[in-house]
Amino acid sequence: MKAIMMTAIGNPDVLELQDIAEPEISTATQVKVRLKAAGVNPVDTKIRRNGLLYDNPLPAVLGCDGAGEVVETGSAVSRFKPGDKVWFCHGGLGREQGNYGEYNVLDQRWVSLMPETSSFTEAAALPLVLITAWGGLIDRGGLQSGQTVLIHAGAGGVGHVAIQLAKLKGARVITTVSSEQKAEFVQALGADEVIRYTKGGFADAVNELTDGKGADLVFDTVGAEVFKQSIQATAHFGRLVTLLDPGELNLAEARIRNLLIGFELMLTPMLRDLPEARDKHVEILNQCTQWLEKGQLKTHIGKQLLLAEAAKAHELIETGHSTGKIVLII
Repeated sequence: MKAIMMTAIGNPDVLELQDIAEPEISTATQVKVRLKAAGVNPVDTKIRRNGLLYDNPLPAVLGCDGAGEVVETGSAVSRFKPGDKVWFCHGGLGREQGNYGEYNVLDQRWVSLMPETSSFTEAAALPLVLITAWGGLIDRGGLQSGQTVLIHAGAGGVGHVAIQLAKLKGARVITTVSSEQKAEFVQALGADEVIRYTKGGFADAVNELTDGKGADLVFDTVGAEVFKQSIQATAHFGRLVTLLDPGELNLAEARIRNLLIGFELMLTPMLRDLPEARDKHVEILNQCTQWLEKGQLKTHIGKQLLLAEAAKAHELIETGHSTGKIVLII
């Protein structure tokens, strides 16, 4: 089969289209999927730049998100049959094969039926960002109806679904963006207030919008400097959740505010082999399927590229200016 191989640690040009052996079913509960699309996420670029997350040799196939059609099932598979359209987040971290290829094999436990209203492209764009946004807002953030949430980088892959999940929970959403075009985009998704962070710090704007109280929950999808500034934008007794390493911080103000600080890394169940936690990921996809089929949740595909253009996809993500998701068509 054709697959994109990470041949070395380095720039996007280490990603090469090669012919490799098709994966085959090796246990009774596995399914073989003919992949139709693969989502591209920032974690893919970080692994390419810094190395695999397992102590395995290169080359490797990246890509956590996949969508496609079941073509073969193991003898004990009960949930799926050939022809089923499925989506999932599995592999791509350096141990199990990722989804930048024509086929993948995985246990039925980690697979979900695709939303009937979604294309393969739309489905492949969503698993990692949906699970991440759910984890940050609901599991770690404890977001409740009527609360105010500040979602950073609302036009990004995680941000644009986080806005929609927060609105489905009945929250008031404030979000930050970098351009007027992105401001219009997030308003169309349901954001209540939008802050252009290129025009200066955002904390004063958040506090002004909340009568000096700050947001009940702040969801940082950007990094250390934004996390640091977010402390001043979080309400007393509020929660501040980040997807990234916040670096060395002076947490005196966070302590005075009695903040709960949390981390959301949706890869942990895969990295640490926590099957019950991965079951929760599948439950999240199944719940989101219902919302997607009702039109209450949508994805925005910023760019579709061919599998052979994986290096270009990585370049686009690393500029940090993409809107929504980038997907490889297989």
